[in-house]
Amino acid sequence: MAQEKTRVAIVMGSDSDLPTMKEAAEVLDAMGISYFLTVVSAHRTPERLYAFARGAHEQFEVVIAGAGGAAHLPGMIAALTELPVIGVPIRTSTLNGVDSLHSIVQMPPGIPVAAVAIGNAKNAGLLAAQILGLKYPEVAQKVNAFRARQTAEVLEKAKKLEGMGWAKYLETKSSEK
Repeated sequence: MAQEKTRVAIVMGSDSDLPTMKEAAEVLDAMGISYFLTVVSAHRTPERLYAFARGAHEQFEVVIAGAGGAAHLPGMIAALTELPVIGVPIRTSTLNGVDSLHSIVQMPPGIPVAAVAIGNAKNAGLLAAQILGLKYPEVAQKVNAFRARQTAEVLEKAKKLEGMGWAKYLETKSSEK
């Protein structure tokens, strides 16, 4: 029996990106989607980047790549593989992640990289799940269940806010912390 592919690769330019990128892993864990998580630096380990990206299609179906600053990692991976690549701009100390965002979204025509908001690896995990859901009905069901739970939570909060008014609602929220 052939071994099933690990469906998603989560890569980051540095281990300092892990506090952000763990959110993608948490989403995939919650949906039962297999992933491989590692560090691949576009600038400090270019041979590792090249080998990873060139072989990615044999092991994965979607790549989530987080990078800060110059943020070349998502674009370089996209240039070397036909897999969909989702870029996560990492918040930086100099430009608060705007530099990362601009680097990821300014790809030349022909080399697309999907991008989520600065620091929003959770949405990258959800987008990867939605992409996989096109092929795997069980994943699509999990995405739909997540959305239904999210909707129910918002409706419950709206009902609570409308029932008690904004001042008491905020008081209750601050006492929950």
